[in-house]
Amino acid sequence: MDEFRRPAEEFADEAKEYVDARVDDVKLRLVRGLSISVSKLLGLILLLGVVSAFLLVASFGLLLLLAEWTKISYGLAAVIVAAILLLLCILIFVFRDKMFQGSFVRLFVKLFFGGNDDEQ
Repeated sequence: MDEFRRPAEEFADEAKEYVDARVDDVKLRLVRGLSISVSKLLGLILLLGVVSAFLLVASFGLLLLLAEWTKISYGLAAVIVAAILLLLCILIFVFRDKMFQGSFVRLFVKLFFGGNDDEQ
């Protein structure tokens, strides 16, 4: 009877080691994916901050130039610049799927289902 138990015990030990190794692998993949995701998110937030500051300064400069060149009031120039920015926002909203969704899907597939480190 003892000879019959020994292979089963060895199998149970090996199965436990395998499960532990798989759990460690999943943890490492999760940490890697989360670290890449967080770094990309922080980079995107920084980029959005810089782009927002640029748009603010560029809009103000355009407002001053428009008021100076056309001899209209600053209020009317501000309305014209706001209308231009609104049109840009509408264009981005209309084409948001083509601009963002495909790239995010590819990014998350690479992160969570593997891929070469060189491609990221």
